[in-house]
Amino acid sequence: MNDSLLADPLFGSVLTLGAYAAAIWIYRKISWLHPLISAPLLVYLSLQLGDISFETYKIGGDLISFFLGPATVAMAVPLYKHAMRLRSMLPSLLLGAFVGSAAGLLVNGACVLLFSGTDEFLRSALPKSVTAAVAVDLSSWLGGSPGLTAALTVLTGLFGSVTGPWLLRLCGVKDRISASIAIGAAAHGIGSARLMAESEEQGGLGGFAMAASAVFTPVLLLPVHAWLL
Repeated sequence: MNDSLLADPLFGSVLTLGAYAAAIWIYRKISWLHPLISAPLLVYLSLQLGDISFETYKIGGDLISFFLGPATVAMAVPLYKHAMRLRSMLPSLLLGAFVGSAAGLLVNGACVLLFSGTDEFLRSALPKSVTAAVAVDLSSWLGGSPGLTAALTVLTGLFGSVTGPWLLRLCGVKDRISASIAIGAAAHGIGSARLMAESEEQGGLGGFAMAASAVFTPVLLLPVHAWLL
């Protein structure tokens, strides 16, 4: 492939968007294959078949990553549309996000300790239930590996997005508001995007829980940070 084409930032961006569009089409045909699973696989296969290095792809891929922040903030729009109806439930929503954040930290830490994970893995895994932009910074603050945290955060979001609604129904959680707060607090932006496909209100609630979790988690991590040091 032409080297000048590969060096163009548009190459990585177009490849990413094209893979996602193809993944959406596949999802309509195969409902169990989540687009956020098939899209990375399509990008990986394209790079392997074209003998293209990840560093070359990343030149344009970083452009897509840049819009992660604005896209996350934009999730507040549907919440704003339903703000009047949800205002009366604000204390319950905040409590749900707080409990979800605390439970995420406890489960993350317990799983690493249970399976005798290393100290670095513990520091990297603790913030993985928060949105990626916050989790990576928290990982650096704790002394973990930001790259490992980013991978764990994406995997957590994918797992929550694919299995979250089913697991909640299995546990008897049928209320849409409760389910939305749970998924938003546990599976951050990826889970909230999954909720947006259900309804605008649920997507907004998931975004609210994600934002609240991004505030609560650093506060909850303060005593953990002191203990680790």
